[in-house]
Amino acid sequence: MNTSLTSRSSTFPLLAAGAVAFTVLSWASAFPFIRIGLQGLAPLQLGAARFATAALLVLAWIVYARPKPPSLRDAVRFGLCGLFGIAIYNALLNTGEKTVAAGAASFIVNTLPIFTALFATVFLREKFNRWGWLGSLFSFAGIGVIAYAQPGGLMPGAGASLILLAAISSATYFVLQRPLIAVYGPLPCTAYTLLAGALLLSPWLPGALAALPAAPPATAKAVLMLGVFPAALGYATWTYALGYFGAARAANFLYLTPAMATVLSMLLTGERVHAETVTGGLMVVAGVAFVAWRGRR
Repeated sequence: MNTSLTSRSSTFPLLAAGAVAFTVLSWASAFPFIRIGLQGLAPLQLGAARFATAALLVLAWIVYARPKPPSLRDAVRFGLCGLFGIAIYNALLNTGEKTVAAGAASFIVNTLPIFTALFATVFLREKFNRWGWLGSLFSFAGIGVIAYAQPGGLMPGAGASLILLAAISSATYFVLQRPLIAVYGPLPCTAYTLLAGALLLSPWLPGALAALPAAPPATAKAVLMLGVFPAALGYATWTYALGYFGAARAANFLYLTPAMATVLSMLLTGERVHAETVTGGLMVVAGVAFVAWRGRR
């Protein structure tokens, strides 16, 4: 009996770590694939096509698994998750990436642990000590260095500022979804959120379907990759990690995403990495390492 319990207790951390690793890799790939997709689709059209693809996989899973349906009150909350975590986030991020490099965009998005920690502390009563705040602020300073080299910097309406707003929207989604995981489980939460987001983006789907035949072939491939990996599978593994680690702690793992996104952007789009991105990126990595070491004690 003790051996079984020990095996189970060691398995859950490994599954959570694997979920984080898959999420980081799949979400990192989203940034270069968004740049590729924007070559043939407008920002909202790309979001609509991406999550329509994900919704097909989600609907197939719902028919197979028959998860517990949400109550009316929770359905509204899932709608808000889809609004902030899918529709608004992708509208802002896709628009921002029209002018901001994919690698730089990924670093700016990863200010979200700061906002997630703030929201989780206020609304979920999670603990985040002063060392965690100092590490997060240092990482945020790194984001400022990166944004400085982008067109318009962080001025209102500039690409970098839109991506920063996307991070705030995503942090709102993380905190909204956390209480639902205990009731419905990680996969149903992901499924209902993705369906809500796809529904909210559906007004732009006809335009996307009309534009795809004339778009470069790489656009359709990008839509497929975005819908399957960062959307359907990436959100599922992230939801599992969120339920295990907590909103504030789990969000700090996403600081690892920009380094991977930068490498993938170089490989997939030939993007050049600027000195500001490297400098700011090192600051971000140092900040997240400090948060992981001292931020939760």
